[in-house]
Amino acid sequence: MPVTNFSTPEKYRYLNGFQSYHESEAIPSTLPIGANSPQRPNHGLYAEKLSGTSFVAPRSENLQTWLYRILPSAAHLPFEQYQEYEVPTNIHQIPVQLRWDPFDLDDKADWVHSLKQLGGVGSPATKSGLGIFIFAAGTSMPQRHAFYSADGDFLIVPQQGVLDIQTEFGRILARPNEIVVIPRGIKYRVDLPAGQVRGYILEIYDGHFKLPELGPIGSNGLANARDFQAPVAAFDDTEDGSSSWTIFTKYNNAMFTAAQDHTPFDVVGWHGLYYPYKYDLGRFNAIGSTSFDHPDPSIYTVLCAPTADFVIFPPRWLVQEDTFRPPWYHRNTMSEFMGLIMGEYDAKSGGGFQAAGASLHNVMSAHGPDAETHAMASAADLKPVKVGEGSMAFMFESPLMIGVTDWGLEKCRKVQRQYNADSWVPLKRHFKRPTDATGEK
Repeated sequence: MPVTNFSTPEKYRYLNGFQSYHESEAIPSTLPIGANSPQRPNHGLYAEKLSGTSFVAPRSENLQTWLYRILPSAAHLPFEQYQEYEVPTNIHQIPVQLRWDPFDLDDKADWVHSLKQLGGVGSPATKSGLGIFIFAAGTSMPQRHAFYSADGDFLIVPQQGVLDIQTEFGRILARPNEIVVIPRGIKYRVDLPAGQVRGYILEIYDGHFKLPELGPIGSNGLANARDFQAPVAAFDDTEDGSSSWTIFTKYNNAMFTAAQDHTPFDVVGWHGLYYPYKYDLGRFNAIGSTSFDHPDPSIYTVLCAPTADFVIFPPRWLVQEDTFRPPWYHRNTMSEFMGLIMGEYDAKSGGGFQAAGASLHNVMSAHGPDAETHAMASAADLKPVKVGEGSMAFMFESPLMIGVTDWGLEKCRKVQRQYNADSWVPLKRHFKRPTDATGEK
C-alpha cells in the first residue's frame, strides 16, 4: 500500500534564476555530496541521469538532472503501440486565415485521451518544428497511469479548470492564468480536483524554452526569473511490488504503452538544471510605448525557443498619442496562433474571438483588426486608457509555416467558415483623391 511521502510542507520553491541549478530532497541526506553517481547511493536508491541536451552542449545551454529513485525507469516491459490514440496523418499547409469557436469539453476523456493535435510543422524524429494541441478532459487519469512525451517540451496553457499534476519531481497545481512547462521525457499524471479542464499546448521539438534577452529594456521587465516555480521533491512507494502501472509515451506523434510493477513517482531527491516549472502570468511586467506608435508583439514575450515564442496580452495601459492603438494591418514572415484564456481581447470586437477558441494567421497571410474595431480605433479619443481588464490572450508565434490537421479543419467542427467575410470584407473605402491648386484631381 502507498506510504505517506516525506515532502516538505512547501509545494513549490522559487528558482534563484530561470533554469538555474536547483535541488530538492524528500528525505534528508538523499543527495550525495561530490560524486553524482556514488557506488552505493544513500538509502539504497538508484542514481539515474536525465539529459535534456547533448552531453557536449555548451555549459550555458547544458540541461541535465540527477534523480535518486527507488527503482530506475528502465524497469518496465517492452513498449507496444497504443491503437486507441488518433495519430495525425495529414497536415495541410494552407494560407487561409482561420478562426475557431470554443473547443468542446469531453466529460469522459482523461488527459492522455483528450489530447487533439490542431496543427504543426516538422518532425519530432528529426527534432525540428513544433506541434499545437488542444486538451479538453473531464476525468482524472486512472490512478496507475502515467504519461510522458519523448517528442518535445510541453508548454501547457490552462483555460478552464484545475490541473493537479504529479511529476517525478513533485507536484504542480495549475489554474487558468498560469502556465506549466514539462520538458521532454519527464513522466507525470494529471488529476482534475475541480472537474472539467480545457486549454492549449505548444510542443517544441527543437531546443527548450528560455527567457528572452532584454537588450535595451535593461535588467528588469517582462517575466522575471525569480517568479518561476519548481516543484519540491515528493515520492510514492509500494513496498509489496504488487502494483501494475501503465506508462504512456508520445513518440513521433504516435502513442505507445509499457507495463511496470512499480510507481514511476519514486524519486526521493533530485538536483540539476532540467525540471518542470510553472509561472503565474499575472506577474508579467508589461512594457509598452509611452509616446507614439504600437510596439511589435515581441515586447510581450514570456518565453522563447528556436521555433516558437510564447507571447501574452495582459491588462496594460495605452497612452500613445496620434496613434492607431490596436495592431495595424500586417503580413508577417511569422505564423501567429492565438488563444484566449479569459475575457475579451481588446483588438477584436463582436464576440467572434472567444475564450477557449483560437485563430491562426500563417506566414504572409494578411490580418488585423476587424472592420468594427478599425472604425472605433480610428475615431477614439486618445486619452490614457487601460485595456484587457479581466482578460488574458496569448500567442504562439513561429517563423515556420504551421500546417493544420484534419481534426483542426473538419473533425472538431469549430472552424468559422465566414471568418474573412465577417472580419475584413466589410472594410469600407475612404480614399479621396486630393485636388491640386487649380482644383483638378
